[in-house]
Amino acid sequence: MTLLQLAVIAVVQGITEFLPISSSGHLRLIPALSDWPDQGLAIDVAVHAGTLLAVVAYLWRDVLSMLAGLIRIGSGMAHPGVRLTVYLLVATIPVVAAGFAVTEYLGTEWRDSLEVIAWATLGFGLLLHLSDRTGLTVRRIEHMGLSTAFAIGLAQALALIPGASRAGVTMTAARLLGFERRDAARFSMLMSIPTIVAAGAFAAKELVESGDPVLQSNALAAGGIAFVAALVAIAAMMGWLRRATFTPFVIYRVILGGALLGIVYL
Repeated sequence: MTLLQLAVIAVVQGITEFLPISSSGHLRLIPALSDWPDQGLAIDVAVHAGTLLAVVAYLWRDVLSMLAGLIRIGSGMAHPGVRLTVYLLVATIPVVAAGFAVTEYLGTEWRDSLEVIAWATLGFGLLLHLSDRTGLTVRRIEHMGLSTAFAIGLAQALALIPGASRAGVTMTAARLLGFERRDAARFSMLMSIPTIVAAGAFAAKELVESGDPVLQSNALAAGGIAFVAALVAIAAMMGWLRRATFTPFVIYRVILGGALLGIVYL
């Protein structure tokens, strides 16, 4: 892989991971719309690890609170860190179960379909717009309960559809449940932590055991670039949501989805 390909993949992943526009869909588009070979699982995991470090760095107060909560988890749900940790665990259950079922019974070939990515980009983008326009803005993470966490987790399972966007579907669900935009984005980013850790642990072990110094150095470089890009993207999105809506992301998804449908059918 060339340095240019690594940089493009890392920047695309870093920018799109936490924005509601689908990072997996964009990563699949790179080899589909260029003559570059697929970047492979190791680079995918490396750029996801970079974005994971970015969200931990940005939401460090929440992460420290959850770590403190793990220490006190036996004392009940009084500590906010305990509650947040439990909510994230409950929200992760559906995507783990759905991921196993999809892999077991449907395989993975359909996930590379440009047609699936196009329709999911367009359709789930319109759902985000609908939820943002109709959802109330009266709840914050402090108002969350087990049932709402599980409901958002059910939505996260839809992210297995390439183009749907894990961030997009979870923010859509949170807005439908009445959460403020910044809190919807904040919980969505926190939900990514156990998901990325679980997905990356096995592949990271394979990367280390491969003994390929070129692959390892490429993975480190891609992860570092993705970290910087993700940190900038998160700060920009949270700043925007402080005073505005999800509309620009919806417009982008409609344009991208329409363009991809044109490529597929024309």
